[in-house]
Order: sequence, then structure tokens, then C-alpha cells
Amino acid sequence: MDIEFPGVVPVYHGVDLRLAFPAMVDGRHVECRISAEALKDHFGAKSIRETDLHDAFRAHRAEIESAARWMLLGTTSSCIVLRSGTLRFLKCH
Repeated sequence: MDIEFPGVVPVYHGVDLRLAFPAMVDGRHVECRISAEALKDHFGAKSIRETDLHDAFRAHRAEIESAARWMLLGTTSSCIVLRSGTLRFLKCH
């Protein structure tokens, strides 16, 4: 499975407090999302404010993309969501 992450700035979605970033999986677009809670709990976001979420994402982009890659390997979905509990599980393995 070929998974790539374009280096674009994630898009903030304030309604459900998340950042969205794209992945290309075997040539198809998949939307990856990470919750504000996950960014706070696991990547040091100071608050759920947009700028704080972006700062945490930038600082930990490689780790976030690695977690997204792990999830993408187990699905054919067109959208995945990294939540705090998912990341807690990943850190146990």
C-alpha cells in the first residue's frame, strides 16, 4: 500500500474541533482528521484554539502522520479520525 501525505497546512474545523489533512492512498484521496482533544492530550496543544492546534500539529506532524498511516493500513475508508483514545492505544503497542 502506497501512502503519502502532501505537506499542506491542515484545515481547521471549529464546529467539531478538529484539523483535517489529506493523504493519498494508492492514488486515491483520503481525508485524515485529528481531534482537538487528541492534539491536547498527546501533542501538547495549549488549548483548543485554532492557533494552538496548528502549532501542536506542526511540531508533531511526523508522529501524527505515522499514526494516520497505521490507521490507513487497516481500512479502505475515505476518511479516518485520530482521537485521543486511538492514540493512547497506539502508544501501548
